[in-house]
Amino acid sequence: MGIGATAGVAAIGGVALTAQAESTKGGPTESNALVFDQEAFTTLTTTVADAAGDEHEVTYRFYRAITYVTKPVDEKYQSLNISVPVKIDGKSVDASGAPILFANSVGGYMPSSVAEATGVGGGMGGGPAPDDAPSASAAPSTSSGSGTESGSSAQLAGGKMVNLPQLGLVAGYVVVEPGARGRTLKNSAGEYYGTAPAAIVDLKAAVRYLRANKGRVPGNVERIFSTGTSAGGALSALLGASGDSPLYEKYLEDIGAADASDAIFATGAWCPITDLEHADGAYEWNWGTNRLSTGEQVDQTVSKGLKSQFVEYQAALKLRGLGGFGPLTARNYDDYLLRTYLQPSATTYLSGLSETERTTYLAKNTFITWNGKNAAFTWERFLTHVGARKKDAPAFDLFTFPTDSSDAMSGDINNEFGEGTEQYRHFTLYSLRKDKGATARLAGDIPEKLRLMNPMFHLVDKPNPGRSRHWWIRLGSSDSDTSLTVSANLAAAAGQLGDDVSHLYYWDAGHGANEDAGDFIDWIAETAGYKTS
Repeated sequence: MGIGATAGVAAIGGVALTAQAESTKGGPTESNALVFDQEAFTTLTTTVADAAGDEHEVTYRFYRAITYVTKPVDEKYQSLNISVPVKIDGKSVDASGAPILFANSVGGYMPSSVAEATGVGGGMGGGPAPDDAPSASAAPSTSSGSGTESGSSAQLAGGKMVNLPQLGLVAGYVVVEPGARGRTLKNSAGEYYGTAPAAIVDLKAAVRYLRANKGRVPGNVERIFSTGTSAGGALSALLGASGDSPLYEKYLEDIGAADASDAIFATGAWCPITDLEHADGAYEWNWGTNRLSTGEQVDQTVSKGLKSQFVEYQAALKLRGLGGFGPLTARNYDDYLLRTYLQPSATTYLSGLSETERTTYLAKNTFITWNGKNAAFTWERFLTHVGARKKDAPAFDLFTFPTDSSDAMSGDINNEFGEGTEQYRHFTLYSLRKDKGATARLAGDIPEKLRLMNPMFHLVDKPNPGRSRHWWIRLGSSDSDTSLTVSANLAAAAGQLGDDVSHLYYWDAGHGANEDAGDFIDWIAETAGYKTS
């Protein structure tokens, strides 16, 4: 069972065109190559807080709304912003060789635009939804929702929003914020033009633009660090896993992407909503016995049927857990999560409390055994502690599609696999046949699109030599927008290939949490081997 069946010349969208440009992949390109205009910036000064909360005055060059392809379908979304620090607290900064923080703001697989941003960290996730529905960043999570946080600038830490682009800027890095098409976009004929694989193709094209402009665009294009949250986290992981994969070539050619590499150096992914064709089974394995917020139990026949799919899938992966755990199966996965992630996460949380706070917390959460140094608990008690599951069964590929298109987050993953004028389509045989009957077959293009959208394909089925070798993966322990196994499998797959993996769960945190943003910013410098001047 497999995983799934990247001045002075004419300009387009603010990007100068010339007859020749350097390519890091296929040599010099010929006509109409995209060339970065080094003089097309605005100098801005702003006050930015670092991860510790200390404020700094930052002066930076802001390159706005650069179209990164020569044949854009929609320039509003197929453009990027670049922010380059030149002074921090009055001290000159040379960011010419700095790491590049490539921060997408995608949420809910919705379109994301930076075209109207007035400064760093201003990218907007969500985009217009059908019939003027609220954006992903404003809509509540629903039974199939892929999360409500909109990417890099909407991660949560201690209940506050974390603007990673601004943190990167104040650290002295070059910040690139790419826009991308999303699933709700449709033309005057009612045809959807931002469904799979548009978003990942656009992000790859943005990376190609940067790498084709090596030596012109500020920053080190060999040290690109991608970030994203929820669906944006999934796309960040996919960008890292699928670098230079030939599977995307025809899509990139169609939009006029630069003839360059789309490989990135490192991946940051928070609560990635990914491995979509197996997400329903994983969700039921994890949260199948938890009730909905209404107190209702989901259909246990459906839940058990989906859980059995996860058992088969997990066995087929042939993954070994990190830290020398051994083979990962559905039978021992609960123990793996407890020992490798959840108990250490609870231990870290409790150790960081004052004695009074810790006593109060333990009195309210008697399922935890605390010996003064370590926390311990059972899987069953942990599930009870988390409480209500966020989604019905199935969680992602709904049996029947919404009739009210004003709710942009209902049936969102079915919409992600829409095609032409068809807003929703099934992407698993199980849900399709529950809806259409036992002889129904998936649309012929679905298997390819699943491969194009799943990082696990590029890490397990066909290990990709162009993948990122450095991974930063995070999830909240109480995040029931997806299964806890999804990010753990991603981390195990990368680790099994010998990649550098940093993966942990934030204790008691929900969807979109980012409680160690400062550590991530430090990790960039350490991993890139970069020292600020």
